[in-house]
Amino acid sequence: MSPKTTIYEKIRQAVEAIGSRSKVTPEIGVILGSGLGEVAQACENSVTIPYTDIPHFHGTSVEGHSGFMVLGTFKGVPSVFLQGRFHYYEGYPMEDVVFPTRTVCGLGVQTLVLTNAAGGVNTRYRPADLMIIEDHLNLMGDNPLKGPNLAQLGPRFPDLSEAYSKTCIEIIQDTAKSLDIAVHQGVYAGLLGPTYETPAEVRMLRTLGADAVGMSTVPEAIAANHLGVRVAGISCITNVAAGLSSQKLTHQEVIDNSRLAASKLTRLLEAAIPRMVHRPNA
Repeated sequence: MSPKTTIYEKIRQAVEAIGSRSKVTPEIGVILGSGLGEVAQACENSVTIPYTDIPHFHGTSVEGHSGFMVLGTFKGVPSVFLQGRFHYYEGYPMEDVVFPTRTVCGLGVQTLVLTNAAGGVNTRYRPADLMIIEDHLNLMGDNPLKGPNLAQLGPRFPDLSEAYSKTCIEIIQDTAKSLDIAVHQGVYAGLLGPTYETPAEVRMLRTLGADAVGMSTVPEAIAANHLGVRVAGISCITNVAAGLSSQKLTHQEVIDNSRLAASKLTRLLEAAIPRMVHRPNA
């Protein structure tokens, strides 16, 4: 089999395995970042599948990423949640990093919501704030579409002029306002990690126009756009970036502040997801 066929067949195998466990055809997909897995607990009539039961998935190795797929109904919307993700810094190739994204899209979702824990580069941001991602900077030094193009998934040169759906951004903004949840809107910078940024790097990122920084999300956004799936993104600000505070950065701080933000994120998604259902042929 050619490499192209191999990737496509892997996705089909994963989708078929999931279909044998759950009959839900999700319209919305949500990838939950560090410490945010509890958001999926609001899913009703759910089926939970360990990543290790899904062909070509890995187990998760980072604290705060439990490694389960949850399918069910979220505020009346057939949905699929990924509790945790794979990171490029863990040593996986980009193909593996975005495999869960491609699998979720293969289940039929029309909109993919990406969430993450991020450091606040913008000096106005505080821990437990939420930021709607309006655009990103890919500073990871790699791209999930590198290599021969998989024509079954999308075009060789996908357009990213609206990598994050403007419609979804407006829906999230309006929903947050109606719930009296304060949200920022800004640019997310994706870096390789696993080290946190130096103060000099944070100054560079601010100069480049970044408002938040993390080690994920960008490859998933690219892969979903390649597949023609709408993308929305929300960052939970878990700490101020290096050089903006005298406090040392730790992953425990990230987890703790993610959990503080999770309740706000859950309320926001519960109200916004029904409004994000996208049926282009309806």
